Order: sequence, then structure tokens, then C-alpha cells
Amino acid sequence: MLITTPAIVVAVRAHGEHGAIVRALTPNDGLQAGYVRGGRSRRLRPVLVPGNLVEIEFRARVEEQLAAATVELTHSRAPLLSEPLPAAAIEWVTALVASALPEGLSVPALYEGLSGVLDAIEHAPSARGWALALARFERLLLIELGAGDAPKEEASVREMLRENGKALDHRIFADRRGDVLAARERLVERLSKLDSSPRA
Repeated sequence: MLITTPAIVVAVRAHGEHGAIVRALTPNDGLQAGYVRGGRSRRLRPVLVPGNLVEIEFRARVEEQLAAATVELTHSRAPLLSEPLPAAAIEWVTALVASALPEGLSVPALYEGLSGVLDAIEHAPSARGWALALARFERLLLIELGAGDAPKEEASVREMLRENGKALDHRIFADRRGDVLAARERLVERLSKLDSSPRA
């Protein structure tokens, strides 16, 4: 197997003394995992950050083998991680993709959707500028996985988040809730304060 592609880093886990296993969403090959030699080094730690856009090569002798991966940074979103709301949003959407999608399932719409949400988080002056995009991305993922319907046209962001949360809890993470939805709960709690904060 040889895949060379742009990708969005969605999860990173230390492996061994110096390496890391990276999971990344690609435009055409879905979620892919690979072992990055030296992934915990000073040079690669800033590259292997969830939300970052990278150019990545996955190479394996057989499909069942964990691929070896080499990664180059294309665009860093690490500066956003110092801001509480953007950091919480990036943590949630990347964890959602990493946890909900089966590896290798090609869903180009989800790559485009995730890219769009991350761009909105990066460029909007406040959370009000990206909260709707985030809610729509959750719904897109639910629809692509056969676990949701299109939102009502008049639905507010709060209503969409509430309905999405129910579907995610009962239909996607029902048997493996773990800490994944905890990231969402922290984000939704922060977003709920927007109504009382004029400059959130």
C-alpha cells in the first residue's frame, strides 16, 4: 500500500520511546493510521497536532499492516490551541472524526466539511462565526454514517447541537462513550455562555 495525500491530523498517540501513531483524514482514502518514526521529537511534535493540515505518505507491504508514515506540515492551527473556545472546538471535531469513522471509509464530503469547520474556527472573529458550521458538520457526519437526518431549516444552533448530541450519544457512541463526548460537553457548555456574553 502506498498513499501520498494531503490530510488533516485528527489523533496522535505516543508509541514506543520516540514514535507516534497518527490518524489522519484524507480526501479520498478516508481515515488512515500510520506510525511516524521520531513522532515525539522536537521537530515533529508541532507538526503532529490535531487540526493541522499535512502532506502525508502511508507505506505498508500489506493492507493489514500498520503503515509507516512520513509527514510534512502544510498549515498549522497550533496557535489556536492557546484560545479556550477554538481549542475546545478543534479538540471535539477531530476527536469526533477519529472515534466515529471506520478506517479506510472514503467520505470526501467529510474531509471537505472538516476542512471548512477548521477554516471557520481559524478565521471567524468569535465563536458565533463558527458554531453553526460545527453543528452542521456534526449533522453531516451523522447523515454520512446513516445515523441522522437533515436539520430543519429553521433550527437554531442550540437546537441542532441538542439533537446532534442525542444522536451521537445513542447511535454512534452508545457502547463506547468513554471520554469522546466529554470533549463535546465541555465545548457545548462554553458555547451556551455565548448568549450572555456579547463578545464571546
